[in-house]
Amino acid sequence: MAQAVEVAVLRVSPGIYQASITAFGEAEAHYRLDLSTAVAGQIVALNASFENGGRVAKGDVLLQLEDSSYRAAVANAEKERADARLTLLEEQRQGMQAEAEWKSSGLGGQPDSALVLRKPQLAAAQAAVTTAQATLVSARQDLARTRLTAPFDAVVVERLVAPGSYVQAGAQVATLYSADRSEIRVALSARDWQNLPGSDPLTAGNWPVALTDVESGQQWTGHVVRVEQHRDDTTRQRALIIAVEHPLDRDPPLLPGTFLKVRIAGIERDNLWKLPIAALSQRGEIWYVTASKSLAKFETTPVFSDADSIYVPVPDALTAIPQQVLAHPLNGYLSGMRVTPTEASHDE
Repeated sequence: MAQAVEVAVLRVSPGIYQASITAFGEAEAHYRLDLSTAVAGQIVALNASFENGGRVAKGDVLLQLEDSSYRAAVANAEKERADARLTLLEEQRQGMQAEAEWKSSGLGGQPDSALVLRKPQLAAAQAAVTTAQATLVSARQDLARTRLTAPFDAVVVERLVAPGSYVQAGAQVATLYSADRSEIRVALSARDWQNLPGSDPLTAGNWPVALTDVESGQQWTGHVVRVEQHRDDTTRQRALIIAVEHPLDRDPPLLPGTFLKVRIAGIERDNLWKLPIAALSQRGEIWYVTASKSLAKFETTPVFSDADSIYVPVPDALTAIPQQVLAHPLNGYLSGMRVTPTEASHDE
């Protein structure tokens, strides 16, 4: 008779465990903008905070362009509008006079040409006023654009101009990152999605998320704000978008570009075994000792895992009493092999 093989086992019982989803992602600014000028001109002034690393508030004037030509354009447009309005008034008067003369002539019906009553002339004068008004609006907008303002609360990542620089319309002058919040995009597997507390952050409530800097170990708390409604073309995975509000005002500040470990508390699941990672064989099997001191196995896929343990569903036939699960199954084990179990701790 073959000698029984000694095996290390863990005595386990089904339990209720909360899923934990772990992923990794990079903190990115909510908005990233290559800031450009809308008009051309020479820079005559820069905001003192408009420096690399500086923080600016929405509406702050970042730079001022020399604007004398734009002021002249506004003045000229105002004159053109005034002239057009005067012409319109004169044409309205002439039209009224022409209509009165036609009526007093005793001729019946309508004149052969609309020019007699000056209706085309009046329409042209009205169109000239509309054009002059639009030209004035455009000139005023160009004048306002000589003062380049911050479109949102931001950090200046890079300033590309200096006082005295001449910039063309559309020239990039800086790169800005918004300071309102950071977003971390994390792609999740199908198994991770099954363990989340819901599929929609707007209906499932506020999902708290623990964030840890992979390099320094510093920690922050964020929350899920969106669920992407598509799959990545390469990984075929969907992603969650996690936000940290006002990241630069946190202690410590969460800087864009920080690589983070993301942990989300998932749903609770019943009828699971908590086992060390080594208990799952290379073939995806869990080995256990039967009541007759022989080996048996079943194939499984962990429902979830953490740094030290896996959590596997328990077959119905094994739920009634605690079972002895092999802590370190070997490839050479065979079903029905006689063994002598030796209890080990979960830390081994």
